[in-house]
Amino acid sequence: MNSDLAQRIGASLDRPVRDEVAAYAKRLGEEAGALAVLFYGSNLRTGSLEGVLDFYILLPGPQRERIWPRVSYREWDHAGERLRAKIATMSLRQFASAAKGLSRDTTIWARFVQPSALVWQANEEARAEVTEALCAAAVTAGRLAAVVGPARGTADDYWRALFRATYKAEFRVEKPGRENSILEVNADHFDGLLPLAWNAGGMRFKRMNGLFEPLPNSAERRRVLKWWSRRARLGKPLNLLRLAKATTTFDGAADYAAWKLQRHTGIALEVTPFRARHPLLAAPGALVELWRKRRA
Repeated sequence: MNSDLAQRIGASLDRPVRDEVAAYAKRLGEEAGALAVLFYGSNLRTGSLEGVLDFYILLPGPQRERIWPRVSYREWDHAGERLRAKIATMSLRQFASAAKGLSRDTTIWARFVQPSALVWQANEEARAEVTEALCAAAVTAGRLAAVVGPARGTADDYWRALFRATYKAEFRVEKPGRENSILEVNADHFDGLLPLAWNAGGMRFKRMNGLFEPLPNSAERRRVLKWWSRRARLGKPLNLLRLAKATTTFDGAADYAAWKLQRHTGIALEVTPFRARHPLLAAPGALVELWRKRRA
């Protein structure tokens, strides 16, 4: 991997985090027997403990589940603070493969070309593997940005084109201009990243007066567009499949739903043992209770 990009990514992984976040990551990593725990999302940028903390737990060995990642929700009282976390779990091996664009998935490289912090690691070897995977994510994202972006433009023009393409391919609802807010709030992270990713990926380009002009040959452009068209077609079906899986495998789903409900409506629903074990079966009764409390 290109040393300049690796140094850049390695430095970005050392972003400072709250002690509470570091303690939570250590607890999650050790409990799971993980190799590494990544922290990402808006709380990384703001330093807030409000809302839900987003973690990726990366495990040793091969990927066990064909539909990944496994998602769960946890609450932990630490140092007088109730911490809430949404946790995605998968193997580091599969994470690295997805970051390289070898799987049909788009979410890993599109998500982790954005800022993240390595808040816990089992050893230095694990850190090196995570750094290499995130470098690969930047190369994968940069390669696509070069062919879906304009013939010539600023670095932000290419990142915007990339995020618009991936949002369109995935089954998710984003407000118009979401790509602009990503670049605005993470300006330091993206500043200078694109040419490093292009250099690391062997993408030829010109640069003049702050404008970039990628120069992929026609065969390379066709190859990247063919690669992307397959993933764009499968993006929504894969997302729907993951959502369907989450209805039966989302550990802590009832607690998560109850917390979200209270946060947005102010109405508290009790998470009974039955609701915790069978959130789908319990949903009709919970909706009736919610309707009654809203009327009251």
